[in-house]
Amino acid sequence: MAIEKWLAVTSLALFAMFSGEMISIYNFMITAPAQLEFSLIFEADPKIFQFISIGVGPAGILAAVPFIMTKRYGSRPIGGMIIAGGIVLLLGMITCYFMLDDIDDAYLTDVVTFVPVLFIVLSFPVIGVGAYLTKLKKIRPKKEYF
Repeated sequence: MAIEKWLAVTSLALFAMFSGEMISIYNFMITAPAQLEFSLIFEADPKIFQFISIGVGPAGILAAVPFIMTKRYGSRPIGGMIIAGGIVLLLGMITCYFMLDDIDDAYLTDVVTFVPVLFIVLSFPVIGVGAYLTKLKKIRPKKEYF
């Protein structure tokens, strides 16, 4: 496999990891017992910023690099993996958005409320970039070295 395929696979994995982390933190905020000492001092904002910097930030960069590398000629497998990453991000953030109603008001902040909406919106350009790569284009010319 070429390097751009591995970058697309890593991007898909990081989109999935970010979605899983966000679902798990939202699930914790729903199911945390009130008498637990940790739940009284728990703040979700720093964790969400950490998940963004560890998961979706690098995933976006890792989706952009294979796009730049193959945009001239297109690649169906790479485009498909980038589309899959955008769909995973979209589904994970829709799940988080529907979990907002069950979260206790003590945990609801602007970050907790608006991050799913932000990444729902940002998943569409990722899907669009992947769709752009799936177009068939002329085959890369062979380089003649001698």
